[in-house]
Amino acid sequence: MSEQNTNPETRIALFQRKEVRRAIHNGEWWFVITDVVAALTDSAAAADYLKKLRKRDPSLAEVFKGGGTNCPPPWPGI
Repeated sequence: MSEQNTNPETRIALFQRKEVRRAIHNGEWWFVITDVVAALTDSAAAADYLKKLRKRDPSLAEVFKGGGTNCPPPWPGI
């Protein structure tokens, strides 16, 4: 990351010293799920970890139908 992003709406957040990409969409914070998984699990392959998690949990897999690239929270206000 060579450039400093001073825009608070898109600036990368840090969690446990790991970068988590985020943006505000329709007044709500949205986070990149693979970044969150990597920060919470210390997984070197967060995308694979998430893929296996979706296979084990059918309700989570349902939320990610269609690729999960623009996945709104399934519950209002969360």
